[in-house]
Amino acid sequence: MELKLNRPLAIFDLESTGVNLAKDRIVEIYILKVHPDGKTEEFDTLVNPRIPIPQQVIDIHGITNEDVAEAPSFLKIAFELETFLKDCDLAGYNSNRFDVPLLLEEFYRVGITFDMKERKFVDVFKIFQKMEGRDLASAVKFYCNKEMENAHDAKSDVIATYDVLKAQLDRYKDNIMNDVGFLHDFTYESQFLDSGRRLMMENDVVKINFGKHKGTPVFEIFEKEPHYYDWIMRSDFLSDTKQKLTELREEFLNKDKPS
Repeated sequence: MELKLNRPLAIFDLESTGVNLAKDRIVEIYILKVHPDGKTEEFDTLVNPRIPIPQQVIDIHGITNEDVAEAPSFLKIAFELETFLKDCDLAGYNSNRFDVPLLLEEFYRVGITFDMKERKFVDVFKIFQKMEGRDLASAVKFYCNKEMENAHDAKSDVIATYDVLKAQLDRYKDNIMNDVGFLHDFTYESQFLDSGRRLMMENDVVKINFGKHKGTPVFEIFEKEPHYYDWIMRSDFLSDTKQKLTELREEFLNKDKPS
């Protein structure tokens, strides 16, 4: 089943130097942009992360330090990438937990505020997890009845993700609407305010979602332990988490001021 789109859907995959969203860097980006009329465009590049790629990571995706030595840095491609993704919804495999926050963090590092508010996010893994529960290679075999080749190659992963998504729409046509808005709601964990999942909304109250203060309202922390904010600002949290927390702190500091 082909996708029904109202605006472009960018299906993407990132390879990186590791899985630490605050410290690791992108080494490869592949994006398949699918337009409402079915036309497709590609964005495909290696990226020089400016930090070493550990051997154990090279063993997984096969991208070496020599491969990226002459590749552009993220800074050099950032504006082109932002333009390519303009007005696009985003999709991927386990993308809401890894690819989206990592991409957002890279944009933060180069001073670009990548607009997330108007976008929809479709995580093919969440559909698979809710309906079956497997990794991407298993999803390809299950939904597409074929073996996946070149796993952990960004382009292969994106094409496999696109194939799986279309097959899911066929398989679950009585349960899942062929609509990006529906798929966004079905796969997006909207209770989290930040891409790092450190802040969550519960009963209309923003709460800390980690550590000793997990479950504690943020405003309560600001009032009783104000230095906790400073500690987060100095620590290895994602820029998006720090930005959202700063906005909440400004709201807290101004809440009793006369308008």
